[in-house]
Amino acid sequence: MMSSLDQLYQQVILDHARARHGAGPVEDVEASSHQVNPTCGDEVTLGVSLDDQGKVARLVWDGDGCSISQASLSMLTDLVAGASLDEVRAGYAAMEKMMHSRNQGVGEDVLDLLGDAAALESTSQFANRVKCALLGWYALRDAVAKLGTDIAGEQA
Repeated sequence: MMSSLDQLYQQVILDHARARHGAGPVEDVEASSHQVNPTCGDEVTLGVSLDDQGKVARLVWDGDGCSISQASLSMLTDLVAGASLDEVRAGYAAMEKMMHSRNQGVGEDVLDLLGDAAALESTSQFANRVKCALLGWYALRDAVAKLGTDIAGEQA
């Protein structure tokens, strides 16, 4: 029997997979990245542009894949739209920490930072699903790196 929290999380994931926030043609961006998950064939092209203050001014993606990868991309869009690179870096670190937790639990601070993406926590117990959930984040990391910032590294 699924707990009510699991049911809620399932619904959040399905809603995002259908809504696909940020999905659209990847054009008029400063940098883009195409990533493929060879295990299952999920793929995404994600584009990003930063404003003069180094905040995410535009993020758009186009991809195909399972509901986990599509929901994660939609959640990522909501989290980083208008965010500073420090906020993007914090979100990336929180997502990596949660997705590598093997569903052993992470702090409330991590879950709070991730918003709807916290619904993906239970997928961290399935190694093959971790790649699905992180695909968009890896595309974001690569695209932002092309603009001169490593969101996975220490701050310069």
